[in-house]
Amino acid sequence: MAAPAILVVLLFTGCGYIGEPMPPALQIPQRVSDLSATERGGRIVVEFTRPKLTTDNLDIRKTVRMELRVGLASSPFDIEAWEASGKGFSDIPADEAAVQYVLPAGEWIGKNVVIAVKVFSEKGRTAGWSNLFTLSVIPPLATPAHVKPADVREGVRLTWQGDAPHYRVYRRAAGESNRVTIGETEKPEYLDTKTEYGTPYHYSVEAFRTGGDIHAFSETTAEVTITTKDTYAPPVPVGLVAVPSIGSIELLWDRSVAPDLAGYRIYRAAGDGPLEKLAETGAAPSYSDRAVESGKTYRYAASAFDKIGNESEKSAPVMVIAQ
Repeated sequence: MAAPAILVVLLFTGCGYIGEPMPPALQIPQRVSDLSATERGGRIVVEFTRPKLTTDNLDIRKTVRMELRVGLASSPFDIEAWEASGKGFSDIPADEAAVQYVLPAGEWIGKNVVIAVKVFSEKGRTAGWSNLFTLSVIPPLATPAHVKPADVREGVRLTWQGDAPHYRVYRRAAGESNRVTIGETEKPEYLDTKTEYGTPYHYSVEAFRTGGDIHAFSETTAEVTITTKDTYAPPVPVGLVAVPSIGSIELLWDRSVAPDLAGYRIYRAAGDGPLEKLAETGAAPSYSDRAVESGKTYRYAASAFDKIGNESEKSAPVMVIAQ
């Protein structure tokens, strides 16, 4: 009788509890929630992130099918009417995490459209349409024309032709693979003040118009390239005065604000003779001329020069009689 008793104990202790059977996962992809669209030239560019999880928060097992739809907006909006009358696109790359889909804008110019996408499982199940994105499609903005860079004292000045309300300027420095936005302007010109001499810069420009449901951009121009060079001298020294002293003439002037100032050059003339270089100084705005003869008349002028030797014009000369 012991064996049957042991068997009963094993039956109750040897197995875990078996709960209710779980229903199979439906593998329905989550809805897209970040769909957006812009108009670029004569195209509509739609972007969104492909779902990675199902509605049960499980990994999606296989690449799924997607359907994009574009239809006219209405007020009040009727999604069933929009779905029935809209135009569908099913050739969307389903294996990319960040999806970008481009379609012609021509048939919707001058109209408001609603754009959305559905994501399907292997068995054709879907969680429904994504967020509904409304876009006002306008006549394509013209690409800015004749972009010209110019090397100026302040940096690089860009000019171009166009009549758009706004422009965005991009720059790519030598050795960089990606361009970056450096500014926006309402005029067909832009001054880039954050440049370094000797560095090649590549610039491109696009026109844009935004407001309400309008998100329109032109095509971006081809890059134009310029390498800036320092050919700009510091400002001419101002405020030069000559003060006679016993055995010398003391020269003083206003300090230059040039960031690349290296020093000053002093020019002297005896009487009505020509101005000739007398000396160079550092950044201090003063000089003491001790090689003077009492009773003689001298004229002085000063110039400023930078670290690579660009020299300003001479200041207005001043006259003094040595003591």
